[in-house]
Amino acid sequence: MQNEQKIAIVPGSFDPITLGHLDIVRRAAEMYDKVYLAVMMNAEKNYMFSLAQRTKIAEASVTEFPNVCVISSEGMLWELAKSLGACAIVKGVRNETDLAYEKMMAEYNSAHYPAAETVLLPAREEHLHLSSTLVRNKILERRSLSGLLPEAAIAEIQKLLPHTI
Repeated sequence: MQNEQKIAIVPGSFDPITLGHLDIVRRAAEMYDKVYLAVMMNAEKNYMFSLAQRTKIAEASVTEFPNVCVISSEGMLWELAKSLGACAIVKGVRNETDLAYEKMMAEYNSAHYPAAETVLLPAREEHLHLSSTLVRNKILERRSLSGLLPEAAIAEIQKLLPHTI
């Protein structure tokens, strides 16, 4: 019997990472030996924060999890999963729209790299309303981010945008 680590990826744009994202990371960290939080690029999205900034904010937010490592990638998720030897891609879903999209992405990733199963975790009720879009709007409105983001993420954003929040 081999003693291989079970490796998972929690991918996303994380623009910025929210408490909902952090809950999915926490749950994945309990299920797998090693978890890569992968800050990804999506050409269809306009980002408030650069890839490097999103990665730094995410790194500050996951320090409590010893088996979680933050990485960034501009490539395809299935290629990243294959290169890391991941057995799972863990995603959170808040509603039927998320579910339909994630099922479609799971089929695509499975067709290219079947060794990584997509695991969909339902968002906890207190995070159903929470999205990075909501957070970005709060930042633009110069409103409090408390209760939406990890405190470490808020501190990083305040360093990046000192006159905004």
